[in-house]
Amino acid sequence: MTFHYCLLGVLMPLSLLIAQAAPATEGPQLALPKCPDNCGNLKIPYPFGMGKGCYLRPEFNITCNQSTQPPSAYWTGGTNRITNFSVADGELQIMLDVAMDCYNDSGEETEDSFSTWLQLPPPYSMSHTKNNFTTVGCDTIGIFLGERSGDGGPKKERVEVGNSVTLCDDILGDALPDSCSGFGCSQASIPDGLRNISTFLQSLTTNRTGIYSPWYPKYPCSYAFIVEQGFSFNPNTTFRELKNSRQLPAVLNWAVEGESCDAAKHNPNSPCKENATCVERTTIGGRPAYICQCSPGYRGNPYLPHSCQDIDECEYKESNNCSIGTCENLPGDYYCKCPKGYKNDGKNKRSCIKPSNRWKIILLAVILLGISAGLFVLLIGISGIYWGMHRRRLMKLKEKYFKENGGLLLLQQLASQGSSMETTKIFSAVELEKATDSYHESRVVGEGGYGIVYKGILADNKVVAIKKSKVGVPAQKEQFVNEVIVLSQINHRNVVRLLGCCLETPVPLLVYEYITNGTLFHHIHGKKSEGSSLSWELRLKIAAETAGALAYLHSSTSTPIIHRDVKTMNILLDDNYTAKVSDFGASRLVAIDQTQVTTLVQGTLGYLDPEYFHSNQLTQKSDVYSFGVVLMELLTSKIALSFARPESERNLASFFVCSMEEDGLNRVWDDTLFSEGNIETLKNVANLAKRCVSLKGEERPTMKEVASELEGMRIMAKHRWDSSNFCPEETVHLLGSTSNTYAVDVRGDCGSSSTGTTYGHDSMQIQMLMPYDDGR
Repeated sequence: MTFHYCLLGVLMPLSLLIAQAAPATEGPQLALPKCPDNCGNLKIPYPFGMGKGCYLRPEFNITCNQSTQPPSAYWTGGTNRITNFSVADGELQIMLDVAMDCYNDSGEETEDSFSTWLQLPPPYSMSHTKNNFTTVGCDTIGIFLGERSGDGGPKKERVEVGNSVTLCDDILGDALPDSCSGFGCSQASIPDGLRNISTFLQSLTTNRTGIYSPWYPKYPCSYAFIVEQGFSFNPNTTFRELKNSRQLPAVLNWAVEGESCDAAKHNPNSPCKENATCVERTTIGGRPAYICQCSPGYRGNPYLPHSCQDIDECEYKESNNCSIGTCENLPGDYYCKCPKGYKNDGKNKRSCIKPSNRWKIILLAVILLGISAGLFVLLIGISGIYWGMHRRRLMKLKEKYFKENGGLLLLQQLASQGSSMETTKIFSAVELEKATDSYHESRVVGEGGYGIVYKGILADNKVVAIKKSKVGVPAQKEQFVNEVIVLSQINHRNVVRLLGCCLETPVPLLVYEYITNGTLFHHIHGKKSEGSSLSWELRLKIAAETAGALAYLHSSTSTPIIHRDVKTMNILLDDNYTAKVSDFGASRLVAIDQTQVTTLVQGTLGYLDPEYFHSNQLTQKSDVYSFGVVLMELLTSKIALSFARPESERNLASFFVCSMEEDGLNRVWDDTLFSEGNIETLKNVANLAKRCVSLKGEERPTMKEVASELEGMRIMAKHRWDSSNFCPEETVHLLGSTSNTYAVDVRGDCGSSSTGTTYGHDSMQIQMLMPYDDGR
């Protein structure tokens, strides 16, 4: 069932949006005998019901609040008003609260600001096909988090959900566009199977007064909400409507949980009645579930006995194909009774055709017999032509995919870089499909915004990682070409090696060496129940190897490379805990005579260089900043950005530097790494991390200097000399000159409620990925 909205041109006023949350009829929907079937003017169809014995299961019990006008319906224990039911689609419509964030002309948050929470009990879950997550406002981030059931049990799975960012640009004046395209309004899809949901807003800047000019006080509030698809944005009306409308309609899925359709077919108490079929409805991470639907040719309530009644297709001409002959109705079907001179076309007898004349068949037989020898030769020729045309079609299709996947662009870029595709193996689509067991879900080892990574086993039993781009992802051609170009310039033991690619499939495929031990992020943050598996010696080794790889990218390749997305999730570990830097889809090649590149801001919150964010000027020091955050994660075992921590501690970089400024480093670092023998090394690494995250790129060390200092620390940690053998000159050589002092200031405003680095105002829409957030 689809719930419709009234639209006036491209604008849909929110008052109309809420008004359309009224009940709609969709054929006979009846309650059980002697049971009430309505709450006010809302029909309550079985399996839902009001009162004992009137519903299929307790989770379908509906309560009706008669004190409201009109009366309001809720599921037991629920607080969200139900406004419509759909038995056929297994859906219902409810009203959801809208999160608000309002500021006065002094830039202070008002009491109107609040977040929203929604807890959906089984068998209800948020529909990912009928809803969108929408943010309306200026220079604000709408954040949407959720949970789903894990492995069908009570364990909850934390879902990493994207966020919706809205920006307002000074050059637009006070004329925001009337489309939800990122200026004043943005929308995002939501994952499948979510049951526990929270929605809140986060300002992009602390200086609300300056950033809102000239829009303030015209748009003093921002809003974030889940709404049924069909929401339309117009700045002249939407802000006013949202201020007056605290709830909007959204669609939930429901199902009969606890067994599959196969089990239900053998269950004598199955809720699917006569002339009804069972349809699987299991959500990701949920228990087996299904809904009942009337079989084709029937209409009614599939959960009530004898309710699915035959549709008389003969009653309406548009329901049958009997343009010739007489329509005869059958249970769940119909057939055409043909007049003389006609016969039924096909086994289902749903239409009539005129048979061919007998003499034509005889004449055709004579002709075929007379030229049988010539026909044999002709068939051989046709067969040859057919296979030739088939091969040409395949070649054209491969050429089409080659162009669509950026093959021509790749050749041009390789030629401009002085490289060729001879160093990269070209795999066939059949070879990679066989290696991944037809891309079976059990072979998935990772998934990102631009593609899915599968574990593949080639014909020679070599294990590889195969990255398959997502269909319909914008700019996937550029991402694919960029990654091949960058990796073709790299030959380093601490960088994931590109083995080849495939260009003859609908989406591009990249083949890498398979790294067996997961990501550094997983080893630091993914094992908190059993403690991290990484000792301080291993962490220092991984940091030194990663720094060496980044220094190689910056200084030793034929064309310097800026990674642009350095983070623990992009550092892989093999069985020997050797670091492998990965994911070069966002990387940029920089000419040797260039020091910076102007580009759209792209990166991950918590790791993003503030100077790059403000200026759009990408430099090698942007990688240095991100690596400094990685060092802080290694020292503290805390996530780079966590909204579960207190506001002053959300941004790890600012919290870490503030703690050092206040001599409170012992409050930040991971106590399990602390030992009497390594305290000096820990402090040296902490000081190095602090220098790396300086707000001014010119005050940060180069990656080559960082790698040299970390390697010196490793050697010092391995060879602890006694005081008689101590040599200050060697210490300086190993740890780098201590005469260069780097002024660092990433504090924002230490001691206040600031979240750390102030990112300020930027006019572009940014790709931001929320890291896994466990609150540490």
